[in-house]
Amino acid sequence: MYTEKIALNLQRFASIAENFSTPEILDYVRDRQYAAFKGDELFPSRRVNSLKLDQVYAGNRTPVMAHVAAFDAEAEIGSREADKSSLELALIKRKMKLSEEDLIALQNPRTAAEAKYLKDRVYDDIDVLSQGVLAQVEKMSMDALANGKVSVIDPDSGKETLFDYKVPTAHQANLTSKGTAWDDASSNPLKDIENWVDAMDITATRVITSRKIYRLFTQNENVLKAIYGTSTRALGQADLDAFMEAQGLPVIRSYDDKYRDQGATGKYVTKRYFPENKFVLLGDDNPGEKLFGPTPEEIGLAGDPSVQKTAIGNLFATVYTETKDPVGTFAKVTAVALPSFPGASEVFQAQVIK
Repeated sequence: MYTEKIALNLQRFASIAENFSTPEILDYVRDRQYAAFKGDELFPSRRVNSLKLDQVYAGNRTPVMAHVAAFDAEAEIGSREADKSSLELALIKRKMKLSEEDLIALQNPRTAAEAKYLKDRVYDDIDVLSQGVLAQVEKMSMDALANGKVSVIDPDSGKETLFDYKVPTAHQANLTSKGTAWDDASSNPLKDIENWVDAMDITATRVITSRKIYRLFTQNENVLKAIYGTSTRALGQADLDAFMEAQGLPVIRSYDDKYRDQGATGKYVTKRYFPENKFVLLGDDNPGEKLFGPTPEEIGLAGDPSVQKTAIGNLFATVYTETKDPVGTFAKVTAVALPSFPGASEVFQAQVIK
């Protein structure tokens, strides 16, 4: 009886490995196209080859004028004006227990259509997990852009690490503690923006904020009077863009996408990627990148000839059987990632409401 049980378990494991081989799953995740995030435009993805690297802060990209020298004079040696900080990419992982009923049915499908349906259900679970991991990277990127800091929590130990990208204090403002918040009727948002643009070392061409702040801005009496000479007209996007560009000020766009965060109790809470109270000015250049490195699982497969290095993308997905508590078959997606932010000195971060 005991021997039969072992044989059954081995047969079941072989069936799972046959239906969901690691190379097949990696190919699927690498080629799968998910909906793009706003942050993908600002922080394009790039893969690196190590778990740790020296993150280089690009200093200030404002040109440093070269001094005029005599023809036979030695050239000046320019300083790099950059700081290095050791950056350890964060391990992000999510897993989901697969339906035992589906797995049993997959071993003995009644038709080819049923087998495909059951297998597709597992790949649907992998999609959900993959999108959850990518959402976490998006959230970290928006935290860097809006706050200049990213909080990373180790999924195993629960330890929290705060990475500070060192946005200059001269490029930060909090109108709720110093100034007039924009939900105050007496506020003058255009004057605030002019001051912030003047404080920057590059030309600010765009703003990322929330729909709530955008509406406060377009309904502000001082803004309407500056554009129309009266506060009774409604301000549309086209007129606002034309005015801002004519004044040499950045155009304003909102980012209001949300995600669901599952707490320890299993309850879901809806949260925003970009804070609702922030107003960030930036230039034409991308402020950073989403860096992806090799996962522990990928490193463990370095000597496996069945897995080609080119088959591995930014995410590592697998289906495996766990024989220890909790026992079951799981789909798991992992990534090692963190946003780089070399343009930290080229943004202005403002909190304009509480």
